[in-house]
Amino acid sequence: MDYKLPYYMAYPMPFEYDDERKERQDMEYMKSLYPNAVKRILPFVEDECERMEYEGSMIYDEYPDMLGIRLMCNRICERVEAMDRREDIEDELEMQQKRQNNRGNIRDIVEVLLLNELMKRRNEHRRRRRRFY
Repeated sequence: MDYKLPYYMAYPMPFEYDDERKERQDMEYMKSLYPNAVKRILPFVEDECERMEYEGSMIYDEYPDMLGIRLMCNRICERVEAMDRREDIEDELEMQQKRQNNRGNIRDIVEVLLLNELMKRRNEHRRRRRRFY
């Protein structure tokens, strides 16, 4: 027997939007699994990336400038340290020792989070540009 397929089955539409939604949900779930210290830093990283997200920004260059990335990282670290100073109500000397011990660790975490966020935003930017052209 010759069965004719309905039009919508013969020419299936690609479900790109559904894939993007699943990717976003998956990313949000993975972010929820981050350790608490990283969860505290992540909003500062996302805020800095949003601030730098405009057409022609250095984050969309083919090879982003390492100096620019380090400057972004410094701004994030300063904001995180300012938040820590407000939250801690301990002895000043003990607080300084903690900050010196954690400064290198926090900087490494911030760099990794920043590079990960930049990679995600660059991929989204490429996808958007591909659709319109």
